[in-house]
This record gives sequence, structure tokens and C-alpha cells, in this order.
Amino acid sequence: MPSSRRLAAIVFTDIEGFTSQAHADEKAALALLGIQEALIAPHLAAHRGRQVKSMGDGLLLEFSNALDAVEWAVAIQREAHEHALAGRTPRLPIRIGVHVGDVEAKGEDILGDAVNIAARLEPLADVGGIALSAQTIDQVRTKLPFRFERVGSRKLKGIDESVDVYRVQLPWLTRESPPSSTLPRLAVLPLTNISPDPKDEYFADGLTEELISVLSRIRGLRVISRTSASQFKGAPKQVSQIGEALGVSSLLEGSVRRSGNRLRITMQLIDVLTDEHRWSQTFDRQLDDIFEIQADVAMQTARALAVELVDSERKEVQSRPTSSLKAYEAYLRGAEGRHRYLEFGGTPKEAKEVIRHFEEALREDPKFANAYSHLADFLVSVSGERLPGSEAFPRARELVGRAIELAPGASDSHEARGHLAMEADQDWTLAEREFREAIALNPSNSEAHFWYGYLLSALQRFSECERQAELAIEVDPLWLEPRLMHADQYGQSGNLEAAIREYEKLVPDYPDNLVVASRLSLLYFRAGRDEESVRALAPLEMSPRFLFRLMYSRLLARTGQPESLRALLQECEARPSSEYLPLATLAGSYALLGEKDRALDLHERDVHQGDRALWAFYQGQEFDSLRSEPRFVELLRELNLPTTLSRPC
Repeated sequence: MPSSRRLAAIVFTDIEGFTSQAHADEKAALALLGIQEALIAPHLAAHRGRQVKSMGDGLLLEFSNALDAVEWAVAIQREAHEHALAGRTPRLPIRIGVHVGDVEAKGEDILGDAVNIAARLEPLADVGGIALSAQTIDQVRTKLPFRFERVGSRKLKGIDESVDVYRVQLPWLTRESPPSSTLPRLAVLPLTNISPDPKDEYFADGLTEELISVLSRIRGLRVISRTSASQFKGAPKQVSQIGEALGVSSLLEGSVRRSGNRLRITMQLIDVLTDEHRWSQTFDRQLDDIFEIQADVAMQTARALAVELVDSERKEVQSRPTSSLKAYEAYLRGAEGRHRYLEFGGTPKEAKEVIRHFEEALREDPKFANAYSHLADFLVSVSGERLPGSEAFPRARELVGRAIELAPGASDSHEARGHLAMEADQDWTLAEREFREAIALNPSNSEAHFWYGYLLSALQRFSECERQAELAIEVDPLWLEPRLMHADQYGQSGNLEAAIREYEKLVPDYPDNLVVASRLSLLYFRAGRDEESVRALAPLEMSPRFLFRLMYSRLLARTGQPESLRALLQECEARPSSEYLPLATLAGSYALLGEKDRALDLHERDVHQGDRALWAFYQGQEFDSLRSEPRFVELLRELNLPTTLSRPC
């Protein structure tokens, strides 16, 4: 049979889980093949492609150029996504790999290394996604309205040389790539302050956070977030114990000694399995060399873990966030205060201190993008708790706009914009796009995963929410918030006993945490375990904070004892608390007492003049009496929320 060689774009497709489905339900598997054929054939003709052959559920396709091949792949994944969104079954969970290279034709078949590379690329795509070789990227990068993510250099079976692998960032696909199980996992332990002045503790802590931030920019690493790593500050635990608790293979630890403008920073990278040093170094430098030290630590760590940096990553790691050391010191103080406040809670005075430090950083350097995004995000985080939204949101809007302008490629900038769009505007489309962008830029950004999960829960997309909670836990395993979110998904599905078991597991780790206690108490109540419910929440009765006493009284009202709640609300009306009380919380209290009009009045005030916080609470049982009220339904519409509940709450 005559043969000939030609340049072609080769595509491989595969249906995820098809083989096991065929064994379990042959009829359903055949229906899936029918769906694939119906989606693929029209687009194949439109993009001048041909089907070379099928291999069960997989297809080998050929196109004359890379652009047609990738446009075809995008069209197929868009159709499959819209097919699933419309609720049609079965879903088509397909992966696609694309490579451009020289092929040998034998009759209708094609052979050669290029075909083998395309076949090996396909499993590296996300389900619903597209994996590309560098050769393909070179021909389509400027011709398609999509971003492309470099996964890294991969050694493919049967191929002599490593292949650079990329993925298309499809806007409708929640990307979780590269698969974290295949990447080195690293934790940066809190640096020890050995400076003569104990007040320099903030510098060591802030530098720890900055090292984590710099290392997180390397896409070939998964870096544990600071919230989890900080649990081991000063802890006399063995390397193996810390590694097991954080699920990492390497630990970066060290110390900082600062004396005037002189720095001595000692760092070592430790292999968890062997307890051996992969590298260690002492840096004796001037204070203004701090950014070079951070870059050096990041690059030595990547080298030791056999992670190759692309040029853009190297430039990002080596970039200086500010030219002002005064600005950087103020920023480190603000970053440390923000971390401590968000992890442990704080007073209004402490919140103002955090804001003051970031503002000082911006006065010293008006182009300091990190200070803009961190201050904006902090203002949004404390809105409705320490600051009214009417005060926090306008300032955050200015700050986040400047952060995006100065650093459009920074994950934190996009996370802050998404957080603001969600909390202030209930612009779910913009918020979702920004959270996805933040995750695309830094898959180790646990806050972006967490807030994206919060958004998905508000929109009652619970299975997607659960996945984001899992991803947040993966990069921040000891952070409480995503663990709460993960446990809450059982309650959202009506499985109260499973939710209770998950919360009971948290109690030993957080015995004094009132949020854990209050949510567990509510679950007990919903399960009809009233005595346990009251007992779990008893510590709140004596709390100095009005809000916590209100929570306890609301529980009593649920169990048929409304007197305490009425008394607290009367106290609030007669003598307003010095503590900031969200209107949505007060509205829920009046709804529990059956005072519908008062509750609706407060909600309308909140939506039109206040924090617009109903979106975060509307699925709660306290609002069941309001769900059929036209005024309540209209408020949900104003906030772009579902007007009915899709799962038991």
C-alpha cells in the first residue's frame, strides 16, 4: 500500500469512565456513543476535519491546520457543556488532546510519533477540557480568544523527548489542573525570629507569608497556604508529623535575624520522607536585598524539587513588588495583622490597625499593587461584621480597580475583585469569572477556592461548591472555613446525621470556637435533638458580644422559648449596641418571632441602604415563613438569587 508523509493537526478524544460504564450498563454506554456522534459530526465538517478511525469510545481525527483542530475541540466541549447545563442526559465527559506534526499516511490511516504524542496528550486534559502541545500553541496563541495554561514539561510514554503541555482555559470549565497529585507539595513553616528586638516578630511572620506567595507563583508546585502552616509555629513536632498533617513531601523552614539594616536569613529545604536537607543556605545581606533573597529561595527550591520554571514564572518570581522599603515594612505589618485577624478574630481597634498599616504602605508607594488588593479584600471581609458595607464597599471598589490596573496578572487582585463583586453587588457572573481567573493564575490560592465555593452555595450549585471546598482543603488542610463548608454540604442535601458527624469531628480541634458550636447546635435542632442543641450553644449565653447572645436566644426561640429573644431585641431598640449588628441578622430574629413585616422592612433597608447581606442567609430556616411573601421574593430577584430552594435546608 503506498505511503506518503504530510504535516497535520492530530486530535485524540476519549470519554471518561466509558469502559466501567459499559460493563455496568451497556445500553447507557451505547447512548453515550450516540450523543458523541451527534455532537462531533456537524462540527467536523464545518472545520474541515476527518475521522480517521474510532477505538471504542475514543476517536482519532485529522485536520489540515492547528487552528481548525483547536476551534473544533472548543466547539465540541462547549456543546457538551451546554448539553449538560440543559439537564439532558447522558452527560458527555470527554477529554481532547491536540498535536501538530509530521504523519505517515497508509491508506486512510495515519501513523508516526505525532499521532502517539496526541494520544498521550489526551489523558492530560481535564474532563471537559483540551490539552495541547507547544507546537500547537505556537500556531494558535494569537488567533483564539482564550488564555492558555502551561502545565509543564512531561515525559510521555514511548516518546524520546519531553513534551511541553498546555491547556486551554475554557471560561465555563472549573479548572483544577495541573492535577495536584502529580505535583510536589511544599509547606513553608513560620520563620523563627531571632532578632535582638522581639518586636521584629511581625517581620519574620510577614516574610513567611511573602515566601509562600512567591513560591505559589510557580505552577509546578502546590504550596500549602499560611493558615495551615502557621499552626506549627513553635510546635515541637517532628518533620514526619508535620508532613503527614499537611500532606506534603517537603518543608521549607528557617530563621530571620534583623539588626538595623542588616539581615541574616537561614533557610533549609527538608525532605519529609528521609528528614534530609535538599538544600540549605545562609543569606547575609542588606535589608534592601530582601526581594533578591526571596527569589533566590524560590528558585533553589524549584531546582531541588526538579520543577522547571518558564520565562514568565522566572520574571514574576524575580519581580520587586515595591521600590520602597518603608512601604514594604508597613505592608508586612498589615499582612500579618490581616492574617491574625481573619484567623483568630479581633476587635474594631485591631481591624483599624490593619487598615492603617496598608494605608501607610500606599502612601509610601502609590503603585504597590499587593497593598491595594490586600486592603480591598480585608475591607470586604470585615464588612457587615466590623464595618457597614456602605463604608467598606466604595473604598474597596477604588482599591481593587487600582490593583487590577497595576497587576492584571496577579491572582490576589482577581480574588479581591471577585469577592467584592459577590459581597457588594451580587454580580455572580463577574464574581465567578474573577474567582476562576484567580485560580487559573494560582491554583494554590485557597481563599479564591473558598470564596468561589461560597458563591456556588449561594446559587445552590452544591456539588460544585463541595468540589471547591475540597480544593481549598487540599492547599490549606487545617483552615477551618472550607472544612465547615465541606461539612455543610451534607446538611444542604438533607443528610443531617452525616453533617452532625462531620461537625462533631471538628469539636476536639476547635473546642472554644463559637461558630463550630452554633452550627452544630443548629444541626442538632434540625435533627430533633433539642437538648443537645441547647447544650452545644450554652457558652454563647454569657458571651460579652451581643451578637453571640442573640444567636443563643434565637436557638431558644426555635425550641419554643421566645422570651429571651424578645427581650434582647427590645434592649437593642431601646439602647443600640456599640457593636455593629448586620440588619440581615436582626431581620432573621424578627422572622423567627413571626413578625414578618418588621423582618421584611429590615431586609429592604439592608438591600437598598445597607450590606446587602441577605444572599448569605436566605436559605436558612428562619426565613421559611417569608418565602411566599411577594416582598421577599422581589428582594431575592434584586439580588439575582434563586427564588426557591432546590434542596432541603
